Amino acid sequence: MLSIQNVVKRYGALKAVDDLSLELKPGVLGLIGHNGAGKSSLMQMIATLSKPSSGRIWLDGQDIVAKPDLMRRRLGYLPQDFGVYAQLSALEFLQYFAALKGVRDPARIQRLLELVNLAPHAKRQAASFSGGMRQRLGIAQALLNDPDVLIVDEPTAGLDPEERLRFRQLLSEIGFSKLVIVSTHIVSDVENMAGHLAIMRQGRLIAFESPAELLERARPRVWSAELAPGDYEALRGQVHVLQSQRLGEQIRLRMAADQQPCSTARLSEPSLEEALMALRYAQQDSPAAALGLAA
Repeated sequence: MLSIQNVVKRYGALKAVDDLSLELKPGVLGLIGHNGAGKSSLMQMIATLSKPSSGRIWLDGQDIVAKPDLMRRRLGYLPQDFGVYAQLSALEFLQYFAALKGVRDPARIQRLLELVNLAPHAKRQAASFSGGMRQRLGIAQALLNDPDVLIVDEPTAGLDPEERLRFRQLLSEIGFSKLVIVSTHIVSDVENMAGHLAIMRQGRLIAFESPAELLERARPRVWSAELAPGDYEALRGQVHVLQSQRLGEQIRLRMAADQQPCSTARLSEPSLEEALMALRYAQQDSPAAALGLAA
């Protein structure tokens, strides 16, 4: 559906995106990387807000760099900093954006309000909405034109736990039939909804795998143990600590290591966040290891 071929984005001497290729189909893609990894530059090129310095991007066989309107008609986009017009109600806000996008079906606006659970608040001023309600209103405006590609940037930043769960479920359901690209550095945002993860570092794609595949790679490297404080201090400089917690006279430790780091350590099922950290540490220790790709 969406084909990204050898894309490079330069800003002067800086390569924000460096020879990146991806083939994407409907489903949820988690785009993961630290600030400065190149995620925003990549999304802006997919959304036709900027052009690649080189390389090509195709949507169903059509070159969207040469013909950006082909993507814009089929795109929904929710930026990280989504603003609302304070004086408009949720209904008026969607009516305004529907007019901008050429959507003339009032029933669609009502269906979207129901989809994002804002129908009871349709006539309430958007300025009074919580962060989660604003994000849901943002998703509704992004879906007005029934897009085939939906891009959301750091969608759960600032949301409380309940709103975060609700928002993730909404994106997951949209991904049943559409391509949803979720850019985030919060791994838990995509852990249970993304079919694949695209992990970027310094402009390069270092992994493109399912969460299950990444967990399988990391399982031989994640260990847990309970140690006395003195033993913990002796060990911490020899391993990569993932988590530590004081429990009475003991310290519960989760760590990444190629081999059993101490006699009491046992292999432990990693979370996705721990798996990514363990593989990152393995790659730092041995560039040919773990992900099997250049940093």
